[in-house]
Amino acid sequence: MTPPKPEPRADRVSLFGHLRAFRRDILSAQPARLYRAWMAEFRTPFFESYLCNDPALVRLVLDERPADFPKSDRVTEGLRPLLGRSVFVTNGEDWLRQRRIIDPAFEGGRLKEAFPAIWAASAAAVERMDTGEVEVELAASHAAADVIFRTLFSIPIEDRVAQAVFHEFRAYQRSAPILNLGAFVRLPAWVPRLHRGATRRSARVIRGLIEGLTAARALAIAEGQAPQDLATKIMTTLDPVTGERFGTEEMVDQVAIFFLAGHETSASALAWALYLLATHPEAQDRVAAEAAALRPEFGVMGSLRFTRDVFREALRLYPPVPMLVRETTGREEFRGRKLRRGAQVVISPWHLHRHERLWERPDAFDPDRWAGEVPQGGYLPFSRGPRVCPGAGFAMLEGTLMLAHLVRAFRFEAVPDRVPVPVAHLTVRAKDGIWLRVTRREVGDTPTLPGPA
Repeated sequence: MTPPKPEPRADRVSLFGHLRAFRRDILSAQPARLYRAWMAEFRTPFFESYLCNDPALVRLVLDERPADFPKSDRVTEGLRPLLGRSVFVTNGEDWLRQRRIIDPAFEGGRLKEAFPAIWAASAAAVERMDTGEVEVELAASHAAADVIFRTLFSIPIEDRVAQAVFHEFRAYQRSAPILNLGAFVRLPAWVPRLHRGATRRSARVIRGLIEGLTAARALAIAEGQAPQDLATKIMTTLDPVTGERFGTEEMVDQVAIFFLAGHETSASALAWALYLLATHPEAQDRVAAEAAALRPEFGVMGSLRFTRDVFREALRLYPPVPMLVRETTGREEFRGRKLRRGAQVVISPWHLHRHERLWERPDAFDPDRWAGEVPQGGYLPFSRGPRVCPGAGFAMLEGTLMLAHLVRAFRFEAVPDRVPVPVAHLTVRAKDGIWLRVTRREVGDTPTLPGPA
């Protein structure tokens, strides 16, 4: 009998074809073998890149030796007009100093303190929701932006400046996709950076509006009249090592990434969660039954376990950030492959979350899987290790509470001739939006959970 061939240690894939496919349709255009491979190699005479699905490599890069694999400046280059030197793009000592100031704002009891603002934004989202055929990505974006402004600056989305930032960011989204050739190819310094004029203009407008909010808050802090929200907490926190605070320009950088990360990713996850519930009415009924017990106090979260698991499952199937890109600072060896200094290391939540060797029925929507054991190292919607998103807890609270509010008030149904196609822009969005049929639930239209047998 001929012995089976050993599994290749790294599949070779055409990078340019893969990148085009990723942008066009990231669900159906991916080579099937990438959902089985532990590693894939993309190599040209000019650069090399490695997609790592092996949980051991994920731990190595993100947890065990993160300093040896800093965030690649190639993937963030297109965002610099908006983000400046925010915590999202920095590495080394700059990044450490920024996290020392930012992290305390998200620690301890801050989730409980933020609950009233998230509750108010959720209730406002219910009031704004239209009925009929509705593009729910836009509704989710509006709701997520409302959460950001209420928790950061204690103002609702209806505030004049908040509205201006929201609408300008919509324009920025359309002109600044995150996945581009520059994410993989290091361009020489003399090559002009082709930031689109519309992207640069939107970035300038957004930063100008944020600078106005930040300056006003600095004055309120100086006068002892500032609300105790996230902006005040961050602007008054001293770096325990240097004793310094963020200056105005650096605070603008941080607010820009809070808005981009906190609004864009939450909106993506919420919209896909609504779509998944629309296509799985039994799960939607269970969420509605849980949500019947909603009350405006933090303790209610303990009763929303299935709703939370629905949101977790939405993050698994449609991770808002589909790829994390790091760079080697020295020579490495991954699964028998020699990596040279400067090689790209791509960790893809999109592939990890649907990996056939890590998950049972990886493409199935199954919120109940979260009641048991899930694969270690196979789930990272907020990254992991030292660079884990500091707002991960906020995002889970927001997504669960928003979902409960909306499903308690409305029934969502899929529109058969409008099946959403996921594409990669700033986050995983639908090519032509997510259209659902929305009807208001009548009194008595809320299912009840089954009692004990």
